[in-house]
Amino acid sequence: MADEHKLEIFRGLIKFKSNTQKIWGVLILLTIVTTVEVVLGIIKPEFMMESFLSMKILNWVFIILTIVKAYYITWDFMHMRDETTALRRVVVWTAIFLICYLLWILIQEAGYIFNTYDQGYIKRDF
Repeated sequence: MADEHKLEIFRGLIKFKSNTQKIWGVLILLTIVTTVEVVLGIIKPEFMMESFLSMKILNWVFIILTIVKAYYITWDFMHMRDETTALRRVVVWTAIFLICYLLWILIQEAGYIFNTYDQGYIKRDF
């Protein structure tokens, strides 16, 4: 199976001639996504500071871009693309479930902390 690596990203939109070119292509993609995250974190656009589903839009953008980076790291560098369909689904659906669960915990805890500060029940600073 080592000789059967697929040399494409974006579902075949960009194709490479060798594994080395593909690694550089994915590295450039991940660098672009990271640069966008850093720039957004520095300039913090005003329209992204509005709340959506209990969090700022900017935070949602960071979460989505982080998931995109995790997807490409797993898919290309950990060679999930070349595995069987069943194994890929087990890994992907488990990750999706855990991400949704962690987001739910984040939103619940943020709501609790906000209500605690808002109602003045602060006995200690946590």
